[in-house]
Amino acid sequence: MSPSLPDIVHDEAASRFEVVVDGLRCVVDYRRTGPVVDLHHTGVPRPLEGRGIAAALVRAALDWAAAQGLKVRPSCSYVRVYMQRHPETQGLRA
Repeated sequence: MSPSLPDIVHDEAASRFEVVVDGLRCVVDYRRTGPVVDLHHTGVPRPLEGRGIAAALVRAALDWAAAQGLKVRPSCSYVRVYMQRHPETQGLRA
């Protein structure tokens, strides 16, 4: 990940975690239904791919879910793979 990655912002009104890098918005969108949060979309513009931005966004979303006592439904394929690669997140699965 880029050492100069700006702070990730949790925009609860938009149900997303986001960061703007080089003028481009990167996001993880979610839907919350009761005690379950569905991480359904991860978006990083092509010029920013491979810099660890999506992983940082997903980590922020998972950390938030854990802190809120929520379970996670990883309907986004990137989030699903991230959780498979990080066994410590399995306890969050809905």
